[in-house]
Amino acid sequence: MPNLSLVPMKDLSSFRKIALGTWRTAYDPSIYGTLVLRMDRALDYVARFRARTGRRLTVSHLMAKASAMALQACPEANAILRWNRIYLRQRIGVFFQVLMSDDGKADLSGATLYDLERKSLREIVDEFEAKVGLVRQRKDPALEKTRGTFQNIPYLLLRPFLRLLSFFCYTLNLDLRAFGIASDPFGSLMITNIGSLGLDTAYAPLVPFSRVPLLFAIGEAKEHVLVENGQPVVGMAMNVNATMDHRVIDGFHAARISEVLREWMENPDAHFDALETSISHSGAV
Repeated sequence: MPNLSLVPMKDLSSFRKIALGTWRTAYDPSIYGTLVLRMDRALDYVARFRARTGRRLTVSHLMAKASAMALQACPEANAILRWNRIYLRQRIGVFFQVLMSDDGKADLSGATLYDLERKSLREIVDEFEAKVGLVRQRKDPALEKTRGTFQNIPYLLLRPFLRLLSFFCYTLNLDLRAFGIASDPFGSLMITNIGSLGLDTAYAPLVPFSRVPLLFAIGEAKEHVLVENGQPVVGMAMNVNATMDHRVIDGFHAARISEVLREWMENPDAHFDALETSISHSGAV
């Protein structure tokens, strides 16, 4: 008695044959989902924050803070895989993907901020601007040292080198700063702002070397017809497009993270820095 009762499929199309010859059995653990957030209050909060503090707050900063709070509320998602086991991180780090332009050529880099769950938006904006400024000016010591290391690796050795490096950095958990490799450069989750490119929906791939199980691609906030109290209204909405590693994050974790993101982003005055009494243009309390 066979395990399954099967008959071979005949007369396959040419595309189906090419597909069979192209891909193997799926082993990618990525899962995808989109959370639609109402953004009217968040955008108003950003405008008021800028007017009162003189700091250039963005939706990315709000998402970074809210994401850190979501991981604090769902610590099982703040994890990394080592030796085929899940290890919980003791700190929360948010990696911002940064678009760079050099001689007309686009490049991606990034900056990681830690402990955002304990920092105010003012602190986050200031730290982000300082780090991104160094990255774009190519003056970040750790990043430039890492970049120099990779520039010297031959193309044919890039893949095995990255695998070996990931093994040393994460599986063995070794500090390789003495060899020009930044310590934990990617943090707990990644955020990329595809909205700055005029996009509202896209799913970015997880980066295997980074061992980061969660990535948010935040879209452009646009006017949409929404339902409010059973009636159609025009409001601002934004897609948060998530890519997750199903070995670490499942539907329960995704639902808890989504709940926290929605609560913070749709009710900013109740959660982020208080504006009316505690913030002045100088930043003094």
